[in-house]
Amino acid sequence: MTCFIGLQRYTIVAEKTPAVGKVLWFLYFFMFEHALFQIFVVLLQPTMKQLPLLPVIIGTGFGAGFWPWGPGTAGAVLATLIWLALHTVLPLWPLALVTLLLIVVFTALGTWATARLQPFWGEDPSRVVVDEMVGVWTPLLLATNWQTALLALLLFRFFDILKPLGIRSLDRRQGAFWVMADDLLAGVYSAVVLELVIIVGACLS
Repeated sequence: MTCFIGLQRYTIVAEKTPAVGKVLWFLYFFMFEHALFQIFVVLLQPTMKQLPLLPVIIGTGFGAGFWPWGPGTAGAVLATLIWLALHTVLPLWPLALVTLLLIVVFTALGTWATARLQPFWGEDPSRVVVDEMVGVWTPLLLATNWQTALLALLLFRFFDILKPLGIRSLDRRQGAFWVMADDLLAGVYSAVVLELVIIVGACLS
């Protein structure tokens, strides 16, 4: 049912967008609908009924955190797909402003949601992936096309997984804000490397 709804929306949007946009919108709607379906299924379980709904939706990145294989990667991929979907309808400068707004808003909401979920799921639960979403949006501020967006995603996951240059020390701190902070720092490092790659590429072209 959830996939059918996504396919219906995809069909409507695909009629108005270029070929690449069709693929991106399909991936976005499929993953988004799947994520919402997972929230619905999990909240129906008796042990989950006491969980606050809105923090679950925000904290799990609209359900991406329930993905069984690499929830952090799923959250980062979903955030990248959201950016790519926006890229198909917005010019670069408005897109950068919207991305910055997403970072600010979801950093605040993510901190709040994480604090609400920590009593249920622990200090830094794997299901909470809003931090990965905010983290990958940071280098996406500099992205200009799907190629640089993909590179931003790969760079972010590299820094987020290995946690070099002070990221791990932030990750070890206690509190909801620090759950967000280490991914923001990983995003900053990713943005620096991405900008260097873009500059070098421009010089060589």
